[in-house]
Amino acid sequence: MKFYDEVRISVKAGDGGNGCASFRREKFIARGGPNGGDGGKGGDIVLIVDPSVATLIDLHFQKNYRAQDGEHGRGKDQYGKAGGDLIIKVPPGTVVSGEDTGEPLGELIEPGAVMIAAAGGRGGWGNIHFKNSVRQAPDFAHSGKPGEQKTLRLTLKLLADVGIIGYPNAGKSTLISRVSRARPKIADYPFTTLAPNLGVVYLGEHRSFVIADIPGLIKGASEGAGLGHRFLKHVERCAVLIHLLEAAPDPERNPLADFEVIEEELMHYSPDLAAKPRVAALNKIELPECRDWEPRVREYMAARGLAFHAISAVTGEGVQDLMNAVGEVIRQTGSAAARIHGAQIDQTGGEASAKTTAYDPARSGETESG
Repeated sequence: MKFYDEVRISVKAGDGGNGCASFRREKFIARGGPNGGDGGKGGDIVLIVDPSVATLIDLHFQKNYRAQDGEHGRGKDQYGKAGGDLIIKVPPGTVVSGEDTGEPLGELIEPGAVMIAAAGGRGGWGNIHFKNSVRQAPDFAHSGKPGEQKTLRLTLKLLADVGIIGYPNAGKSTLISRVSRARPKIADYPFTTLAPNLGVVYLGEHRSFVIADIPGLIKGASEGAGLGHRFLKHVERCAVLIHLLEAAPDPERNPLADFEVIEEELMHYSPDLAAKPRVAALNKIELPECRDWEPRVREYMAARGLAFHAISAVTGEGVQDLMNAVGEVIRQTGSAAARIHGAQIDQTGGEASAKTTAYDPARSGETESG
């Protein structure tokens, strides 16, 4: 199943019902006067956050939405019934903007948060409202107002406390599969991960956070190269980033050069994103060529004032220390994602299903991947 994090939908709120122009006509009752009721209000298009919804896939396949029109007013002072609202469920972290202007209209984050995407039209007044001492028999009524009609762009920005970034095949998927129950696709070729994966990391004593594996970034990602430009937005809400490095077999690459490339892409995409707290981690230290890079990378990160950990996502070496360090940053900043997602995340739109689990450093790893 594909991961849909951006859709365009058309919404049309219900039109208001027309007011009624009628007069009371009953036997033996003279001059009954106007008794036309008002039209009912048109239904609204309402967006509501449902934590059980993981992606925007449903909206991808159904793009047009219309709420119910209000009923017309009737005689005998009968008002028209209001049209029913149309409720559209969206995942936490959905940003709503106008398609034509691109102007953000709102963000839906907390479970149960509600946004009226298009307001229903007001019902027209019946002629009972227009009677006065001079005009005692008004023979007209107001028409209902049309409901709002809009084209909206909905963008999902995942709610995760921690985002794992790095080059393809740095081992991001292997790391998230070790520290949570997420089961992303893992293989030894670039761009194995085609969609973000979410997992919940438990550190004990009611301490937990949500971690996201972001598909691999490469040079030019902020301008559309590779897959990263599609997914950089998913780390905008993260409190801390894990910058995962490796000693690649490519002789033209090295961990420090890779680090600078990704840092530059973050800056080009968003200075705010580049300013987020980061923890650097050199992965695959079970391999001699990666182990040899550890002193140089540690010294380099110390000079930049960044925390550094040498880990092996395959064997588990150093992973618990890394998670504890990240958890401390989350503790200081507050865990919004863990509060919203709760104890279970079902990433039905992506490649992983992450559920609650205590972190077990003894659990064997799988093969390396990005």
